[in-house]
Amino acid sequence: MAGNEESYTDGFDMTMTNDTTAVTADEKQEGSEPDMRPTWGHKVDFILSCIGLAVGFGNVWRFPYLCYRNGGGAFLIPYFICLVAGGVPVFFLEIFLGQFMSQGGIGCWKICPILQGIGFATTVICFLGNIYYIIILNWAAYFFGRSFTSLLPWSHCDNPWNTEYCTTNFTKPDTGGMNMTNATMDGNMTAFNTTNTTLQISPVVEFWENKVLNMSEGVGELGEVQWDLAVCLLCVWIVVYFCVFKGVKSTGKVVYFTATFPYVMLTVLLIRGVTLEGAADGLFFYLNPDWERLKDHKVWIDAGTQIFYSFAIGWGCMPALGSYNKFHNDSYKQCFLIAAVNCFTSLYSGLVVFSVLGFMAKEQGLDIKDVAASGPGLVFIAYPRALSLMPLAPLWSCLFFFMIILVGLDSQFVGVEGVVTAVVDMIPYLRRGYNRELFIAGMCVFNFLLGLTMVTNGGIYVFKLFEYYSASGISLLFMAFSECVAIAWIFGANRFYDSIELMIGYRPLVWFKICWTVLTPLITVGIVLFMCVTWSPMEFQHFTGTYYFPSWAEGIGWVMMAMAIICVPVTAVVKMWQAKGTLQERWREVTTPQLQYHQLRDKDRLARGLRFDSEPSTPPPPYSSLQQNDTEL
Repeated sequence: MAGNEESYTDGFDMTMTNDTTAVTADEKQEGSEPDMRPTWGHKVDFILSCIGLAVGFGNVWRFPYLCYRNGGGAFLIPYFICLVAGGVPVFFLEIFLGQFMSQGGIGCWKICPILQGIGFATTVICFLGNIYYIIILNWAAYFFGRSFTSLLPWSHCDNPWNTEYCTTNFTKPDTGGMNMTNATMDGNMTAFNTTNTTLQISPVVEFWENKVLNMSEGVGELGEVQWDLAVCLLCVWIVVYFCVFKGVKSTGKVVYFTATFPYVMLTVLLIRGVTLEGAADGLFFYLNPDWERLKDHKVWIDAGTQIFYSFAIGWGCMPALGSYNKFHNDSYKQCFLIAAVNCFTSLYSGLVVFSVLGFMAKEQGLDIKDVAASGPGLVFIAYPRALSLMPLAPLWSCLFFFMIILVGLDSQFVGVEGVVTAVVDMIPYLRRGYNRELFIAGMCVFNFLLGLTMVTNGGIYVFKLFEYYSASGISLLFMAFSECVAIAWIFGANRFYDSIELMIGYRPLVWFKICWTVLTPLITVGIVLFMCVTWSPMEFQHFTGTYYFPSWAEGIGWVMMAMAIICVPVTAVVKMWQAKGTLQERWREVTTPQLQYHQLRDKDRLARGLRFDSEPSTPPPPYSSLQQNDTEL
């Protein structure tokens, strides 16, 4: 393996340009020439951007639901195990990699050319994720706009879209002696259909399905574009564009508001939530540990996938954010802070959500398990229903959906920045003049046009396909596994530690090396195997029943997943094919990192015969041997 080679510079690609001459790495990054990469204006810009990306909808709606479903407080055990042994180590790896290479999601993998396909794969994942993620923002913006009224439209049954089954006196009927079947939306108890009673549907469900989605019968019937949602989507994309069109100089300032204000809103909602009747029941239900659930392998799968999804691992965005750091920035301590804030937000959001759901269950006479939901069912059905029961309901609704917009907005525009950074680093010409702004505008327009398929009558089915497959657990776990192999086993774990020490002046905990080399690959492979064994056909639950996706639709989903994963082996084969010489010489060539002068260790410069005061463009003499094993622990 290349990790057993003695130096970075064995076969080192000497493509160093004159812009590095007689300047330090940090000074080089602060240049003003057209092709120069910008850097963060302040360290806080980087921290808040990472928090904005990592803290998203997964913290607000997915983690609380998974926590209650998988044993309450007991779920925190597998969650923190996967956090410490999987999520945080790979998160650190991606940040350090971007900072060391000063390249985005694609260019950073010049550190291991044979696996540069990881960069293409993560960019594909991020691009597809940007298309569907903004649809959630679109729905939140629509609800936010409809909240500016004296009477919330989903609080009553006097709307054109309501049916004769709509009722505001929605309580669980006495089922004694009845053969009752209940229909759910992502687990949310919103309708009852029994053999002895009439179907009852909450007005919030009819607002969601009949007005907002105006659902068709299936994915094969897209129907017409919902123009009110299309206009909303256009407005959201315009906001995203103006957040990123100037690069990190604009992104780094916007996050001061978008990454911090949601915590103010969460605190306001929590204070209001814990004062509601039934809040204590909701919090107890959320955190009450069920230790027996730890025996279920699905609990561990949920914990692992939530960690990797929450830290945006495998999206290519973290290397992009790290690449805008100055070379000697101490991102090690900053990463600990970001990881802590991310986990705290998940737990904090659970308190906010379940205090209100406890109130909702108390008001409706239902069990909390019957009102707890995941995903859109929580944000656009259960929580709006709870808000409609509060005094000053429109005010609380505006505050809640404004918070949801901010939580998703920074994740969205940082995701767009991740794709832009990857492409612009490959084509530096785009940094000149207004080329970058025009490129971002073109990409936003293209994504908007693709997103129109998700605001049609059948748009919810298209959204579910993207959500389930484009940035699926398997794709993200495969990326995490490949990244660990590239850094720990091909580039060399010790080499990477030397590189980190070169940047920050000291070596990280040895725990990260152990994780990158052994633990994280084992965890990712184990979770993927369990997911494959327990795989089931895709379905979508709503109040009239369960919709099963046809095989052709699932085939499209698998193609989306394969579009990303296949980039890794295809790129490796192409690299090997393009290399020259024997098989051993080809392997040596495609596993040799392409570094610049300031990225070399002292022993690498000595091995190449370079003096410490040499000009970076000085041609090196033939390589002299210096044996060292760089992958040993």
